[in-house]
Amino acid sequence: MQSKTPIKRRVSRQIMVGNVPVGGDAPIAVQSMTNTETRDVAATVEQVSAIADAGADIVRISVPCLDSAEAFKKIREQVSVPLVADIHFDHNIALKVAEYGVDCLRINPGNIGREEKVREVIAACRDRGIPIRIGVNAGSLGKELMRKYPEPTAEALVESAMRNVDILDRYGYADFKVSVKASEVFMAVDAYRMLAKKIDQPLHLGITEAGGLRGGTVKSAVGLGMLLMDGIGDTLRVSLAADPVEEVKVGFEILKSLKLRANGINFIACPSCSRQNFDVIGTMNQLEQRLDDIRTPMDVAVIGCIVNGPGEAREADVGLTGADPSNLIYLAGEPDHKVSNKDFVDHLESVIRQRAATLEQERAAADADVIARN
Repeated sequence: MQSKTPIKRRVSRQIMVGNVPVGGDAPIAVQSMTNTETRDVAATVEQVSAIADAGADIVRISVPCLDSAEAFKKIREQVSVPLVADIHFDHNIALKVAEYGVDCLRINPGNIGREEKVREVIAACRDRGIPIRIGVNAGSLGKELMRKYPEPTAEALVESAMRNVDILDRYGYADFKVSVKASEVFMAVDAYRMLAKKIDQPLHLGITEAGGLRGGTVKSAVGLGMLLMDGIGDTLRVSLAADPVEEVKVGFEILKSLKLRANGINFIACPSCSRQNFDVIGTMNQLEQRLDDIRTPMDVAVIGCIVNGPGEAREADVGLTGADPSNLIYLAGEPDHKVSNKDFVDHLESVIRQRAATLEQERAAADADVIARN
């Protein structure tokens, strides 16, 4: 059963990235980034669609040249999810994608060049309602800062970010969000904590270049978890050397664990031991694959024996407790029926899908009732 988080989120200014609110009282947005060659329009559209289907609210695309900007135009025409264009140095690319319908620009004003170029980009964003993301990375701090700080530090990240914030402030442009990413967890966490006290704009969280699927997931969960527990963060990306779809899944798992956002099933499963009455690990592997398409927030408990099974099952939307001679399925916290080990994964999948459909109907009815009363 879903319950509320005890976390009190930092108050931030809300901006809009396409039709997705970021900051304020909006849910924490999950995003990822394509790793295809942007000029390969078909491959990029396919990957953007897969990322969106996994539940991502926002997708970032690298646009390193004007040819990529022309490809971006075609991509924009074929997908509906909000798109962020990742641009470095060349203001002409920023102006092009702004014309072509970008929803957010990831570009640092301090890297654009002459003042008139900065003015042009901000004017284009202001005219079209496009927010800017200031993105500072420990691996690409400017030469001046590196002379001041012999090595990347949290202070250097924040100073770099604030230099870019000051430029936008000078032009009276407040629709922006900021990230201060590092691969070193403590550096990133310290930087975000310092920055959160200096500005009221939304913060985009990330532990950059976190690593492969396993190591990067753990590092991101630790770093992002520390910040989210502090109430810091309005949008996030889990940066993995893996399929971007996995980034989205891990991002939602982190948010689900802290009860900050739900997307699909929250599985409660025992690690299994000799008391188990069915193959818990095999069952979980099958269920995770089969039910990956469900977006309904719900808890499913899969416990191999009667020691902890009944207690966990009573707190779940659907629960399975291993028992001899038959396993027991719970619905909405109550014992419902027994099932043998033979083909029971097929049966359990059906039960979970039916329960998800029921929950969707109940939530739709509740929403309709609220609308009718207002």
